[in-house]
Amino acid sequence: MGVEIRQLRGGELRAEMDAMAFLRIVVFEDYPYLYVGDLDFEREYLTEFARSPNAVLIGAYASGRLVGAGTAAPLAEYKPGFCRAFADRGFDIGTIFYFGESVLLPEYRGRGIGHRFFDAREAAARDTSARQATFCAVDRTRSDVRVPAGYRPLDPFWRARGYEPVPGLTVEMGWEEHGMDGVIDHTMQFWLGNL
Repeated sequence: MGVEIRQLRGGELRAEMDAMAFLRIVVFEDYPYLYVGDLDFEREYLTEFARSPNAVLIGAYASGRLVGAGTAAPLAEYKPGFCRAFADRGFDIGTIFYFGESVLLPEYRGRGIGHRFFDAREAAARDTSARQATFCAVDRTRSDVRVPAGYRPLDPFWRARGYEPVPGLTVEMGWEEHGMDGVIDHTMQFWLGNL
């Protein structure tokens, strides 16, 4: 089953928002996010992302259906809280591209699509003269009893791509988790790489 990778911007990107919201809910339901998805929240989150004039969605399509995606936008055009976290540490936010989610349905994993998402987002970042790229991931303790059998963290993949966690560079984000009541704050660790 072939997978086609497309770069979407502007109206094409906005046309895929519901499909992207669905993917985020399905993929982030699993460990390590354990996210209880909410379509209204997803639409609001993605609308905020799509406001960036330089936002890009790298879509993976199988038989015309979106089965995975990676998002990216200049950090300065994205979440103010993220910008503050970097600016407070002395980073020039005007030179950093933020990679949002990278989500892919399980049956399409292991085919190099994650690398293609990174390649395309890094190319989009270079087109804006960004010098670095960043993303964040939930910071779970290694002893978390909810780690499923066979779980493989993405840290080795990210390091192989040239990204490293920046000690102390974190933000708090809240969402509901399966099996828990109410919104829980989570520490999100930023990773950074040179382009």
